[in-house]
Amino acid sequence: MAMNNNTWAIILGGSDGIGLACAKRLAKGGFNLLIVHRDRRARGEELSAINSELISNGIATHWINADAALPATIDRALYELNEVDKNAKVSCLLHSIARGNVKPLANATDTLTRQDLHVTADQMAFCLLDWVKALHQGGHFTPEAAVIALTSEGSQRAIPQYAAVGMAKAALEALCRSIALEYAPFGIRCNSVQPGVCLTNSFYRIPGHEEIEAITRKRNPAGRLTTPEDVAGVVHFLTTSEARWINGANIPVDGGERIA
Repeated sequence: MAMNNNTWAIILGGSDGIGLACAKRLAKGGFNLLIVHRDRRARGEELSAINSELISNGIATHWINADAALPATIDRALYELNEVDKNAKVSCLLHSIARGNVKPLANATDTLTRQDLHVTADQMAFCLLDWVKALHQGGHFTPEAAVIALTSEGSQRAIPQYAAVGMAKAALEALCRSIALEYAPFGIRCNSVQPGVCLTNSFYRIPGHEEIEAITRKRNPAGRLTTPEDVAGVVHFLTTSEARWINGANIPVDGGERIA
């Protein structure tokens, strides 16, 4: 893809983990970045250093610390993007939100509730459609835009205390397929990317993560875990013209972990 200084990527959840690795890779590829994130003030200096690294690629950045699932955040993001760059066009929308409830189903005192399911699905799946609709209806997408969402193996496999996230990821994959089908006539492609186990902050919030890590190291044919950079390379590829005929796919990036 020939980049110009009005080409933007919007990353939902781009300040940490895989989302941050994708931000760095897209910045190297020439994308300006609008990053929607949720962080405490304590990360201020760290995020400032990250921003300096990103703009060293000669690109522009704009950060919004807010809940990406709220309609008001979408309105704010599009308004501020226009203020920053009146000719901005969005060529990539990446959903990398990792906020979800990890609770047991059969625990009398701390069990997963209907509200937990709703909040997790709203963050990890439903809000993607809101962003796609707003960008499309507002004419913000480029003619060949890529919508990409990060999912996980938990969408197909039962993992203890992962029910809400697994459900949300399964919904996200189904939503991506429908976006791929119904927005293809407008030149918009949509794919999901399924990373293997990555040592990110969101992974460390999963109960029993130590055992999952140990098992995965033995299970993976390559004998190592997936890195955020492994995933970021594939995400960047999906934004290129070489990937223009990839649509509606769920792409595993796990070194063969899922088949072992």
